[in-house]
Amino acid sequence: MDYSSYQHLLIERRDKVLRVTLNRPDVLNAVNARLHYELSHIWDDVMYDDEVDVVVLTGAGRAFSAGGDFPWLLEGLKDRSVGKLSSYEAKRVVFNLLECEKPVICRMNGDAIGLGATLALCCDMVIAADTARIGDPHVRAGLVAGDGGAVLWPQLIGYVRAKYYLMTGDLIEAADAVSMGLINRAVPADGLDAAVDTLADKLVNGATKAIRWTKVSANIALKQLAHGVFDAGMAYELMTQVADDHAEAVHSFVEKRKARFTGS
Repeated sequence: MDYSSYQHLLIERRDKVLRVTLNRPDVLNAVNARLHYELSHIWDDVMYDDEVDVVVLTGAGRAFSAGGDFPWLLEGLKDRSVGKLSSYEAKRVVFNLLECEKPVICRMNGDAIGLGATLALCCDMVIAADTARIGDPHVRAGLVAGDGGAVLWPQLIGYVRAKYYLMTGDLIEAADAVSMGLINRAVPADGLDAAVDTLADKLVNGATKAIRWTKVSANIALKQLAHGVFDAGMAYELMTQVADDHAEAVHSFVEKRKARFTGS
């Protein structure tokens, strides 16, 4: 499989393990239009790569991903077609990852925020550095958490707890995320590679078909739920993309000031 066309995803091989790295470290791996496009296609390529049995998804530098890139969001305020295209791609980002039969381990090297959290939680297992945080603060950007948060969080930690974090946008320390069942493990940062490699090797050396199809079976109900929720969630998110509060959130971030929401 040729991955040379990818610009913001760094692809590396270690035997049967493929490491996919979000590679925009200068902006904490924030997702721009190009990276969003690439994330909507990479899992198809992974599925057809016969040399890969296990995938590790991680971020370059000190963050896993800070979520949506604000310059991209600003572009969306000026050109509404940007939001329509990104909503289509957002569905492919989530569903292609859920439908990928090969086990995907999230190496959460740093904060996973917004879309970054969705990417992490779509993975089959999440091992985080104990200094990392995870959260989905869409509401702080004046947006509905429609690109996966409304589907994934309630299934992992229950509706009451999920609604608290989705409606406040509060971030969760890695150790707390483990205790509530949101992620699997939190390890010291200097032990993260060893922990992830040990798990990847365990899966590579296991019964490949049994592992893959166990994942497929476990994801059936989740995909059914996602099909029932995702389109409505993205429609609501698109509605908030044209609301005044979202524009205020984007402009306040660019201008480095506190947002003044009006509820409009």
